[in-house]
Amino acid sequence: MNAVLLSLVTVLSTSAGGLCALRFGARRHLLLGFTAGALLGVVAFDLLPEIFALSQRAGSDGIAAMVALAGGFLLFHALATFVLVHHAHEAGYARHRHPDVGLLSAAAMVGHSFVDGVGMGLAFQVSPAVGLSVAIAVIAHDFCDGLNTVSLMLMHGNARASARRMLALNAIAPALGALSTLAFSVPPERLAFYLGFFAGCLLYIGAADILPQAHARAGPTTAMSSIGFMLLGASCIFAVLRAAA
Repeated sequence: MNAVLLSLVTVLSTSAGGLCALRFGARRHLLLGFTAGALLGVVAFDLLPEIFALSQRAGSDGIAAMVALAGGFLLFHALATFVLVHHAHEAGYARHRHPDVGLLSAAAMVGHSFVDGVGMGLAFQVSPAVGLSVAIAVIAHDFCDGLNTVSLMLMHGNARASARRMLALNAIAPALGALSTLAFSVPPERLAFYLGFFAGCLLYIGAADILPQAHARAGPTTAMSSIGFMLLGASCIFAVLRAAA
């Protein structure tokens, strides 16, 4: 078993998550709460520990990766703000519901999924045991990636057909990432920097984009439900990663 073969399983996992988002869109606030929790869980329980582990093995203190994290957060904020302000000025679109922001957010998810595949491939370069552990974690949380991608697209008013296309890109991204590692290897300190950047992007999407939408126009009961699903999303990522460790 190798990274490329296992990465093909992520296609099914990601697709299943996206189809759930398409099927249960009526419970949007619950899906968004779960999505936000899952993204924050990926950053807190998956990416950050991996960043510091890679930095430690490379003899680094991880400062460069944290600078990349802040840079990813701020860059994504700047891009999203530019898109929103530009279209609000041009045509008076609603602030939190614009297809371009959905595309931008979903594109970041595709980039994250590609890095997932790269991580699988590089883990197998270390050893089969490490590679299998990483692959199990990626396959499990790619269900949430599919859910997140579709939720982000629909949340910002994109058509369901566009959401399906982005879901398809997200589904194949890990396989492409794993396949790419057959041609190169990345120094641990550089991989930590890349992971930091994507962690910052995902942190912005979860905390500054999805969470406000999950609670928008919600009453006390629905707000508490979305918070509960947010905790459930983070807990699921934590449990999956612990089981795969």
